[in-house]
Amino acid sequence: MALTSQHATLTGLCAIVLWSTTVGLIRSIAESLGATGGAAMIYSASALFLCLAGGFPRWRQLPSRYLWWGGALFVSYEICLAISIGLAHTRPQALELGMINYLWPSLTLLFAIPLNQQRFRWWLWPGLALAAGGIIWVLKGDSAWTPLLLWHNVMDNPLAYGLAFFAAIAWALYNNVTRRYAGGQSGVTLFFLITAIALWIKFAVSGQPQPMRFSPVVIMEVLFMAASTAMAYSAWNRGIQHGNMTLLATASYFTPVFSALLASLWLQLTPSFSFWQGVMMVTLGSLICWRATR
Repeated sequence: MALTSQHATLTGLCAIVLWSTTVGLIRSIAESLGATGGAAMIYSASALFLCLAGGFPRWRQLPSRYLWWGGALFVSYEICLAISIGLAHTRPQALELGMINYLWPSLTLLFAIPLNQQRFRWWLWPGLALAAGGIIWVLKGDSAWTPLLLWHNVMDNPLAYGLAFFAAIAWALYNNVTRRYAGGQSGVTLFFLITAIALWIKFAVSGQPQPMRFSPVVIMEVLFMAASTAMAYSAWNRGIQHGNMTLLATASYFTPVFSALLASLWLQLTPSFSFWQGVMMVTLGSLICWRATR
């Protein structure tokens, strides 16, 4: 049966919801399996589901620049994001790290200017400033903001915050490399396999301070995330090919809101009002950047 535009759009929106579960699930799994071990299990299962859904990747068909540059950026992003959230000292800190990741939409548009000759209007810069200000607002918590306070918050867990910022930059660069060099091909399944292998190598070499504690709940979380990853990529492809692209693009910029909400529910947190203010600033800043480059 042919997929109608409305059904395709709804399918694409489902992908956004599935991706929004990432932060909460990664943190929950890491608490039982460790930062590296949990990430390795997640990406191993996700790679398996992607192979079952789309077949084993044919890497020889991928353009070489996309394969090497895109692959390096994709793997770096996935590893840095998963480990940063796993290394968070507390669940509220994991939410903060998840929000830093959502700088990538604004950074994607910023990097598109030199890399893909993206044309833009002047209000791109206020949009970038608003998104960055939203991250600062998230990190300050309910306290009065000062540069010293922000510095102390970041230095409480510098590795995790550094990895989260690098992940946002890596994904923004990956999006631009994909647009320029992929030629319509996708190496997502291959990149997931490489990510899983790299994480298991790290686990074998460095280990982790806590043993992996498996339980029925953790196994279900890993399987759900793996299945949702495969379904999300498939749903998004259908949505952008046959659905309302403008609506899907607009909705995707609200992913930080959905992600924060679902992570809060899953991790049983009640974020502060200033946290939600920061999330809305990041979202609004990303939307302004998108409008400035249409």
